[in-house]
Amino acid sequence: MSDIDLQKTSQAPQPRKLSTEKRPSVKTIRALSRGVQVLRLLQNSGGMSLNDLHRVTGLPKATLLRILVTLEGEGMIWQRIVDNAYLASHVLQKSLTRAEEEIRLAELASPLLEKMTQTIRWPSILAVPRLTHMEVIEATAPRSYFHHIELGPVGFQVNMLLSATGRAYLAFCPTEERDATLDRLRHSMRSGDKMARDSKWVGEIISMTRQRGYAVRDPRFGGNFDLTRRHYDDGRDSLAVPVFNGRRVAACINITWIRRVTSQADIVAKYLGEVKTIARTLGQQISGESGSGS
Repeated sequence: MSDIDLQKTSQAPQPRKLSTEKRPSVKTIRALSRGVQVLRLLQNSGGMSLNDLHRVTGLPKATLLRILVTLEGEGMIWQRIVDNAYLASHVLQKSLTRAEEEIRLAELASPLLEKMTQTIRWPSILAVPRLTHMEVIEATAPRSYFHHIELGPVGFQVNMLLSATGRAYLAFCPTEERDATLDRLRHSMRSGDKMARDSKWVGEIISMTRQRGYAVRDPRFGGNFDLTRRHYDDGRDSLAVPVFNGRRVAACINITWIRRVTSQADIVAKYLGEVKTIARTLGQQISGESGSGS
């Protein structure tokens, strides 16, 4: 090797040596790590019960309860009434899918519905419109005085034309939505939807509901989607009101009672005002959030 080659070699950049200094020893916060683990599980699921979290994480239930209470207190999670599942709060999401929007709606509604149920004692549901039916996203039966009246579960399909909830949506939704929904119902093969083909009857129901300001069950409806009360009777009656987000009906709130215990007239006189107040408050909350861009 020539002197020039030796000179080039000696001038070549040398690889940096790794520092031999030790990083300071910092202990992680175990409780925080567990809390983050639980929060991630809830964010990546559609809701988990205490038993679900215990099974997945292996953490003691007492530990999990402390974590859940802390996260709930910080507004990062909430607990659904109908099945006691824990869900991540909508405030953790930057942009929401339809499913996340409905979780947000149920989260906002849950404390309002629980407060109402403590006052009126009868259970209620929160339902959202689908193409040809209403779908339950929250129910207060577990916290109701009449807790034996089963409502829900989440995802339960409610008849659009015959239930109070469905009629509240049809009567107060924008005309173009109503027309599209009724057209789908007219083409439905389900026996519970066949009355959609009677345009005069549908028009009268919508007109009466709008004049009344709330919706009630059809006298032939006994709670089953397709069977009439003659073949299936749950022994209940219901009324429902819409929850508005601008012009759109975002959801409907109902209350359900046992017919042999009290009458529709008595329920209307005592509790309709409370139900309307809750629906109006919820509508203001969701409209405010939509307007703020959250």
